[in-house]
Amino acid sequence: MALLREQIINELIRIFEDCFEIKNPGMDDNLRDEHEFDSIDAIELLVEIEKLLGFALTQEEKKQAMDVRTMNHICDYIEAIQADRTQNAK
Repeated sequence: MALLREQIINELIRIFEDCFEIKNPGMDDNLRDEHEFDSIDAIELLVEIEKLLGFALTQEEKKQAMDVRTMNHICDYIEAIQADRTQNAK
């Protein structure tokens, strides 16, 4: 069952606080510029996203994450993966 955007946001806020010590990032904050979120953090975030979704991301899905800069982008990214997986499962 796909997560709703509100659930995704709540989980991301928890992940950012627990894993990266970033409290309440703004939905449109540039994570790299405003919170020093780097490529190593991005890899750790992908692991957390896999846990959240309950499945491993493909290499292509991981590549798509490289342009993500904000919480809104991350939510859009997760929603797109969920939609793609749901569509391909039919």
